[in-house]
Amino acid sequence: MKIAIDGPAGAGKSTIARLVAQRLGLRYLDTGAMYRALTLAALGRGVSCADEDALMKVATSMDLEIVFDQETKGNRIYLDGQDVTAQIREPQVNANVSLVSSHQKVREYIVALQKEIARQGCIVMDGRDIGTVVMPDADWKIFLYASVEERARRRQRELQRNGHEVDLPDLEAQIRQRDHFDSTRAFSPLRKAEDAIEVDTTHLSIEQVVDKVLSIIGGADGDV
Repeated sequence: MKIAIDGPAGAGKSTIARLVAQRLGLRYLDTGAMYRALTLAALGRGVSCADEDALMKVATSMDLEIVFDQETKGNRIYLDGQDVTAQIREPQVNANVSLVSSHQKVREYIVALQKEIARQGCIVMDGRDIGTVVMPDADWKIFLYASVEERARRRQRELQRNGHEVDLPDLEAQIRQRDHFDSTRAFSPLRKAEDAIEVDTTHLSIEQVVDKVLSIIGGADGDV
């Protein structure tokens, strides 16, 4: 079984996909973490996030390892031998990852890696183009969304847990800008697959969203 979970920033994709995979006993891949790792590597090497060719040199030379964590059922991200799972969520990466992921050569390279992972068997993947580009043949396609205000509140809580204080209005502006950037980029934009099922997570708890997704795919008891 292959399950694609797409949606805009802060809609809860990674959390929901990880928990759905855990409930169903499937592998999980946070595809956005791959672009975040590249962004972190580029920033660390002083490479402009607007320079597509320079980014490709970073992408093809960095040592990226994605490990399925048996304890958390999530992904641990290692960049050049260092665990950067927390660092790829920091504000500087948030501010640059959309630009990095908008480059066609970068997306083609990363998407090829993601498709190879998908070919290895049953999996739950989350991102912005999973149901449309990476796994168009997915058995189930879910598109999560929430209001900008709610997504900003979620991102603020996440950053606060990691020791970063960010004003809520600033986060709302950033999310609106990222939504526009992601949905209007020329290559592989954020969009809902025609056969995807929409789930509004604005007023739902994490567990309620997980239960809703599982009920949609008919695997509420893990019997798929």
